[in-house]
Amino acid sequence: MALNIFIHGLDSSNRGTKSVFFRKRFPGMLIPNFSGSLQERIAKLEEILSRRSGIRLVGSSFGGLMASIFAMQHESRVDRLILLAPAIHMIRDIPYSIKEVSLPVHIYHGTNDTVIPLKDVDREAKRIFHNLTFIPVDDDHYLHRTFKDIDWTAFLGR
Repeated sequence: MALNIFIHGLDSSNRGTKSVFFRKRFPGMLIPNFSGSLQERIAKLEEILSRRSGIRLVGSSFGGLMASIFAMQHESRVDRLILLAPAIHMIRDIPYSIKEVSLPVHIYHGTNDTVIPLKDVDREAKRIFHNLTFIPVDDDHYLHRTFKDIDWTAFLGR
């Protein structure tokens, strides 16, 4: 059975708009709260997902970077990644080994994102993810107009 998890961004929490949305639509989804450094957040994610497989990771912004790192380290345990304006442009500056990934990855990124540069994410995504669907949308970093219209049931099931 698949396990869905949402990983919020750096300055967000598990009480943000996306978390509230997922909690209502997908009651069994894991929506933990993360704080601290990248290493502390990854350690907590590793603990939460230890010995689990069939994982569907949804990561927003910094949470997208975290989801990507987890998938690189545990690709066989992850079914898919859905990344929302992911901070993967930071991938070269992290203390984790960078591995190419072949699992399905869907990225939604706003063309009007002033927080994370779309072109940098596009470049890194094409380098790392070999089964990539990259969807630029007319939206901002938070995907205010796009987020609720994504076919979440297709990605996450019922």
